[in-house]
Amino acid sequence: MSDNKGDRGAAVSAPPPPPPPPPEDPSSKVAPFVKKLRSAPPGYFFQPERPPPHRDPFAAPTGPYFFYGTLSDPAMLRDVLGLETEPQLRPATMISYDCKLWGQYPALLDAPGKVVHGAVYHVETEEHAERLASYETDNYRADPCHIDYTDGNEPVEDLGYCFEFVGNVRDSSDGSFDLGTWLRRVKRVVEDSSDVK
Repeated sequence: MSDNKGDRGAAVSAPPPPPPPPPEDPSSKVAPFVKKLRSAPPGYFFQPERPPPHRDPFAAPTGPYFFYGTLSDPAMLRDVLGLETEPQLRPATMISYDCKLWGQYPALLDAPGKVVHGAVYHVETEEHAERLASYETDNYRADPCHIDYTDGNEPVEDLGYCFEFVGNVRDSSDGSFDLGTWLRRVKRVVEDSSDVK
């Protein structure tokens, strides 16, 4: 004999299993590297001592400017910027640059292992930075640079700007710029032109 209890009426069955969860969206997954970065302790990442202020990327930069030519003369710099008093310059050098000549003017170019001597002035306003850029013409561009001061005062080094030559390098020639000679030449031209009436 057989047990017919299970054969009576409709068979009772277990409910179907739930559907599988939907697949994860790959874009919502957090990478292990990101998790590690998020768990880093404070101060783990480099932070500059003086964070630069937010500024217009197209504005002429302010800060220390390294001059190696005509602007290293305080009287010339005063005239270009329209200052009432003579500016204070600090003697300094830059490594990995060289000065060639572009006509009678110096042209600063990249040159590993070379050293350029000059003077630094701290430009306070964008207006003054614009005047300097205008004086230097489109053949020069204010590029970031590392400055080493040679006067023994603090700071001994700084990050600043220099006007690097961006004209045609083939127009430059070997030679050195002598500020004293250039000033005598300019003074002679000015004196000669004042005699003409």
